[in-house]
This record gives sequence, structure tokens and C-alpha cells, in this order.
Amino acid sequence: MASQAIIECTSYSSEVIKTYDIFVSFRGEDTRNNFIGFLFQALRSKGIDAFKDDEDLKKGESIAPELLQAIQGSRIFIAVFSKNYAFSTWCLRELAEICKCVKTSRRSVVPIFYDVDPSEVRKQSGCYKKAFAEHEERFKEDKEKMEEVQRWREALTHVGNLSGWDIRNNLPNDDLVGIESRVEELANLLCLESMNEVRVVGISGMGGIGKTTLARALHERISHQYDIHCIIDDVSKIYRDSSSVGVQKQLLSQTLKEKNLEICNAFEGTCLAWTRLRNARALIVLDNVDEVEQLRMFTGNRNTMLRELLGGGSRIIIISRDEHVLRTHGVDDVYKVQPLNEENAVQLFCRNAFKVNFILSEYEKLARDVLSHAQGHPLAIEVIGSSLYGRNASQWKSALGRLKDNKSGNIMNVLRLSFDQLDVGDREIFLDIACFLNGYHEKFVKEVLNFRGFQPEYGVQLLLDKSLINIEYENIEMHSLLRDLGRCIVREKSPKEPIKWSRLWDNQDLRNALLDNQVKLIV
Repeated sequence: MASQAIIECTSYSSEVIKTYDIFVSFRGEDTRNNFIGFLFQALRSKGIDAFKDDEDLKKGESIAPELLQAIQGSRIFIAVFSKNYAFSTWCLRELAEICKCVKTSRRSVVPIFYDVDPSEVRKQSGCYKKAFAEHEERFKEDKEKMEEVQRWREALTHVGNLSGWDIRNNLPNDDLVGIESRVEELANLLCLESMNEVRVVGISGMGGIGKTTLARALHERISHQYDIHCIIDDVSKIYRDSSSVGVQKQLLSQTLKEKNLEICNAFEGTCLAWTRLRNARALIVLDNVDEVEQLRMFTGNRNTMLRELLGGGSRIIIISRDEHVLRTHGVDDVYKVQPLNEENAVQLFCRNAFKVNFILSEYEKLARDVLSHAQGHPLAIEVIGSSLYGRNASQWKSALGRLKDNKSGNIMNVLRLSFDQLDVGDREIFLDIACFLNGYHEKFVKEVLNFRGFQPEYGVQLLLDKSLINIEYENIEMHSLLRDLGRCIVREKSPKEPIKWSRLWDNQDLRNALLDNQVKLIV
């Protein structure tokens, strides 16, 4: 690992004690929220003092005195070359100054090639060629600037020829299929570069779709940037068991790193939060929130909301299956997690079913049947794929046959939580859509539900908020797993006696029910 080798480099002695152990030159928009974050976290954990620049210092045409002092006062230099590094005149000025220091002292510079070929750096080809074409066009009338551009080229060639680390396609969380694009999208909603505001973003989506996985992946990448950070699991359960005091205790215990923290009541917890957390720059994840009341964890007129307590630059992520809870709380934006696309669904299934990244030829059709059933649902893909690992084709066919009638309990139990939280009338609407109305036009569905004596305007919107249905091209659409859940619920009390079911949607079940009724009438 590059960071480990860099850490070892700092053990070498130096003739002069410098201000910083390491100065890192990097392009923030390429690397700040992923590799660079992990690098600085690793360095700090080993007690290594590394200078991390502030974007506010990068103004004007010359290097700010603070940056110049940091470069001149560092023992070792790291240059993280990424795709857009050479487009930044600031990065190039830093590199030129680093090379000047290396030539005049016994210090060294370590290159890291982050998702870019080392030859592009030392030859200024590819994206680096494009960057220099822009610089030369911009400065072509200024002789001194053109001489500076030439020094930039020489610096890139020199450092690009040094032995370093090529970490292309070696990102954190590489084992989490489809996570990269989702983390980036969520990070964009959080506006991480804004240091003044406190921003709150919600994550919603159906059960098992990957909401918690996404939040944890982002937390892992950026938590080192905050004064305090925490993830509170299952806020709903904590609140049910011990009210707002329990949520306060979890929040304060984690952020203050005090395991045996005692809080007698909500007022005491509010006072402690006001004293210890006020104006702190924090990253807080609140998982599985199902009621707005669970987010009102503080008492009194001031700081009744967490966002009002924390300092500028803080970020709060709230995870809930119910988008209405998030909107009611007043989140700044909501990220709705969608099913995996076909490419990622295939990759995830293959990793679980075959332990490789491709479908084995003799299982092609069977695998496609599974993926069609799962419709991009990560939990379903993992559970079904793992259950099929090591089985032969005949066993696959048998397992898929059983899936039609006996759904995996691991999957259904996760999905059922949302159904169980519905009121009686809304459960009936859910079951009607699952059994009969999936795929029909919204207007028609509401007409049928209204005829059935329900309140479809409110009920349909509630199911939308809870991610139990979607509306696509004005049609009501329910995920196949949720449809299966509804039908399982209808059948569960008398699975072999369709005449006792509240709904019949299959022709064979209808015939059997009619036949059973005729037999009973005769008897």
C-alpha cells in the first residue's frame, strides 16, 4: 500500500527539523474526497504531520506565502498526479517549487499516479498534453509566463521519471458493486466544499436497496475531515426503547468518545450537547428514522434541531424509508437510492453465485431468470446468488422453481417492515396493487381503489413516500419483490386453500377456489 510505504519514508533523519513532515500536492476535485482523505487519515494515525492546503490560499498569480513556507519547511514531498492535475496552474506552481527544494537540499519527492498512466505525466501526453495546450494558448503573448510553463514541463518530466506508485483502478470500497457513482452523487448533494452552511440530506428507498451501505461508504471516506463524526444505527429502535434520551446518549457518547456517559433526562442531554457540541464541525449519520419525532432530540426553544446546534461545514445524513419524514423534517435534499443497473446487477450476482465477475456459460439463462426476478435489488441478488453458489445447473432449476412459491425469508422480512408500519386501509391499497393493479395507469388505479371504498389520493401518495411503489410514465409500478411480498401476505394464513384468501389473481387458484366452494355446497 502506497500510504504504508510513505509512512515508512518519514523514519529517515533530516539535518534540519522542518515545520512539516510531509507536503502533499494534489488536485482537490479529483482526489480530495477519496484517496487523499485516506492518505491523510493514515498519516495522522502514525503521528505524521502532513500539510493539507486550504483552497482559500489558492488565489492570485503567485504562490501564497503560507503555501511557500509549508513547501520550504517540509521534509518529504508527495505529488499525487491525477487526470486534471496539470490543468491547475496552482498544482504546477507547487510542483515547480518542490523540484527547486529537492535540487537544493537532500529532500525527496514521491510520485503517486492516481488513475493516470505515468507516461502521460513524464511525456505530457494524453490529458496532460491537452492541459499544456490550454496553458500555452493562454500565455502565448507573455514571455515570462511561457518560460514558467516550460519549468512546469521540466518538473513533470523529472518527477514523472521517479519511482513511485501506480494506483489506477485501486479505489476504496472496490468490493461494493456500483458504489462509486452513488457516493459521488450523494457527495454532490451534500456540497462538501461549502464550509459555511450546515447541510442536511436524506437518503430514502425501499428496504434492502443499499441506503445504509451508501451512507457508511461516504462516511468512511470523508469522516477524517470533521472534528467529530458518528453513525447512529436504528434510531427508530433506540427511540422506542428509551425515547429521545436514548438517541441523545448515542449521539453524545460517540461524538465525545465517552462510553459510560450518563444522561438522566432530555433537558440534561440538551444542556450537555449545547456545552460540548456547539459550533463543532461534525459529520453525523442517523440511520432508520421512521418518525419525525425521533429527530426532535433536544428540549427547549433553542437548538430543537441538530442542525441549529452544529458549526458551519457540518453535514447530517438521515436515512429513512419514508421520504415524507425527511421532507417534513426540512432536509435540504433527498437522495433516492435506485436499483442497480444491469451491468452492476450482473457483477454483484456473479460475485456471489460464481465468485468471479462473469456468468458461467452453462448458467446463462438461469442467471438471467434470477436477475429478472431481483430487478436490481442488491439484497435479493446477494441472498439468492449466495444460496446458489456451488450448486449444479439442475439444483439451480429446482431452487428457482421454489422461489416462485417460497420467497427467501431474509428478503421478505426486510421488505415487510415497511408493510407492517402501514395503517389498515393503506395495507389494503398495497395488497390491491400487488395482486391486481401493478402496471396500470394511475388514474385507473385510483378509480378502482375509490370504488373499493379506500382514499386513493392520500393512500397512493403515502405508498410513494415509503418507496413501496413508483409512478413511471403515469403508470403505477411496484417492484417485483414487493409484489411478491403482497401476494405472500395474502396467502400466508392458508397457503393451500385459496378459497380463504382475501384476493385471487391466478386463474388456477381461482378455479381451485370455485371447485372447493362447489364441493362444500354439495356437502
